[in-house]
Amino acid sequence: MSTAVSPLAPTDVPEMPAIAGVRLATAAAGIRYKGRTDVLLAVMDKGTTVAGVFTRSKCPSAPVEWCRARLGGGSSKAGFARALVVNSGNANAFTGKSGRQATTLTAAIAAKAVGCTPNEVYLASTGVIGEPLDATKFDGVLATLAASAAPDDWMNAARAIMTTDTFPKVATATVRLGKADVTINGIAKGAGMIAPDMATMLSFVFTDAPLSPAVLQSLLRSGVEDTFNAVTIDSDTSTSDTLLAFATGAAAAHGAPKITRASDVRLKAFTRAFRHVLADLAEQVARDGEGARKLVEIIVEGATTKTSARRIAMSVANSPLVKTAIAGEDANWGRVVMAVGKAGEPANRDRLSISFNGIRVAKSGARDPSYNEAEVSEVMKSPKIQIRIGLGLGKGRDRVLTCDLTKEYVAINGDYRS
Repeated sequence: MSTAVSPLAPTDVPEMPAIAGVRLATAAAGIRYKGRTDVLLAVMDKGTTVAGVFTRSKCPSAPVEWCRARLGGGSSKAGFARALVVNSGNANAFTGKSGRQATTLTAAIAAKAVGCTPNEVYLASTGVIGEPLDATKFDGVLATLAASAAPDDWMNAARAIMTTDTFPKVATATVRLGKADVTINGIAKGAGMIAPDMATMLSFVFTDAPLSPAVLQSLLRSGVEDTFNAVTIDSDTSTSDTLLAFATGAAAAHGAPKITRASDVRLKAFTRAFRHVLADLAEQVARDGEGARKLVEIIVEGATTKTSARRIAMSVANSPLVKTAIAGEDANWGRVVMAVGKAGEPANRDRLSISFNGIRVAKSGARDPSYNEAEVSEVMKSPKIQIRIGLGLGKGRDRVLTCDLTKEYVAINGDYRS
């Protein structure tokens, strides 16, 4: 974990309110480093529903497989959760039989501590890939955490799941549902190996809204597409990407209606608030990209479809040449042209226009006639760079977030296992 906080870290950190039915606790279990908080236990009341989206990596971690089995299994507990255990320092990925045994043992220890079945326990791990996880280190620790868990420990929870992150990532929203105010809280971690594919690195969202498992799953699956799935740091999709959402239903006691259909019109304001929390967390991940000094927003307009616009935007966002140019504060639109052209999507060189922070540098396939090097160089000093690309082919539009690529990224990842 870096000791220097990213210069792009949010200046305003929200107060995280308690959510009825959720209690949190953290501890240092010595998973990888001694004396560092590395375990989070979240305890949920009976009846809490759960949903999840995960990495599409063909080499998923053992915790990802565990969660998928709990959500998709035929157990009567499928779709319901009582506990979440998250550890940092070890991803429990590419660990074979021992990894599966570690998830089974961890779930058993947590179930005993909380007073539930292992099928109601959800797991996530982050850290080094390929190192066996010694789950016996949770023995005793989780029982202590279950006894001390409190409803207001959100910042410590966010810190416990950090690896190379430089700041804890939290977001919250309150919205009216029926006759009650309901709360949505989220935490996330992620700074490198970031190119989410159906999820983010690790993120957990909690609400007291009374939502069925199917409704929660629908909200989550649709919500990630233009939030976490529209962020990339380095084009590398993790083995451990996990986004879980939990709904305790406690707000029903105050007049919130139970929602059993995703199309329920009463869910509209909640859906907007839910996606706002996801978007907030996703942007914080981009702001904390390893070694990042600039937040980069890429907007593609005039594509043949939204899907095409996304692919072109990701091609630009994942280009090391584009990202290093931004790190050097160089408005090198030639590299943007390159990234658009290699995306494999419909594009016409002679219709292409490119702008940096509102200043058009290229138009109709050539340098803009009004281009002013000094003017553009000045705006490239900004901590946030917007690249707007016009294709002139249709109505497809999309937006993605990334960051620049600096020497510090190489330094961080060159000795990650040291």
